[in-house]
Amino acid sequence: MKPAVWRWFLLFGLCAMLWVWWAGAQSAASAQNAAGAPRAPDWAQPGSATHAQVAPPSDFHRPSTNFNTQIGIFEGQSDIGSALVPGSASYDATSGAYTINSAGYNIWYTRDEFRYLWKKMSGDVSLAVDIAFPDPKGYGDRKAVLVFRQSLDDDSQEAIVALHGLGMIHLAERSEKGVRVKDMEYRIGGRGRPGGASPDSLVPVMAKRIGIEKRGDLFALFVSLEGEPMHQFGPPIQLHLDAPFYVGIGFCSHLPTTSDTAVLSDVALENTAGRVH
Repeated sequence: MKPAVWRWFLLFGLCAMLWVWWAGAQSAASAQNAAGAPRAPDWAQPGSATHAQVAPPSDFHRPSTNFNTQIGIFEGQSDIGSALVPGSASYDATSGAYTINSAGYNIWYTRDEFRYLWKKMSGDVSLAVDIAFPDPKGYGDRKAVLVFRQSLDDDSQEAIVALHGLGMIHLAERSEKGVRVKDMEYRIGGRGRPGGASPDSLVPVMAKRIGIEKRGDLFALFVSLEGEPMHQFGPPIQLHLDAPFYVGIGFCSHLPTTSDTAVLSDVALENTAGRVH
């Protein structure tokens, strides 16, 4: 065989060996990634045309992961229910903005998964924030929340005001530890206003201000549609929490293994009723 033919034959063989090695390495890496990737049970997957999200099994819980380190005006933060992807949060003292990153299947049913920034308080409380979702392509049912909780357990009693990614606002409660959340849902105003987009809208509403007031055992929703003074919307719910309880802000991507981001800013938190602004 001529030397030139030998050279081409050897070069072809070397290339074939390199391709086999590369393919094997890629296969091994893919297998390793698949093995290490968090896997969520079917009940935790978000609803779609082919899948209905359902309540967790009655005995399913994860201990929350708590950090007793101050962040802005809050005393600590927690991954309530310890979502499969850990959350995080940061505070910009110059702008007063809290950036919250969180996965989590939901804040609903009989247990929750979300990143929560909290402060222990007693008595009457007023809380309000501006909310923005930096990524307009996030899941439509993601929730930025203002929450009063009895404890940091994943199934705690709680009163919630939530703004969904596509604009729906709800006032909700878990009346007893471990029971299913009940709510009142609102669609307020037109596109570009709090709650203005219905859940099937393709255009998210990006900036809005909502609030919650605790007056005794009554919790009320407050909104500002176009920059006017905040005003109560709908009737309050009634829920008793023993003092001290937790008050704070949070976010849930509504995706069990995928983190998303919400920015909550201009936080007004006062230890009295009638000061939501």
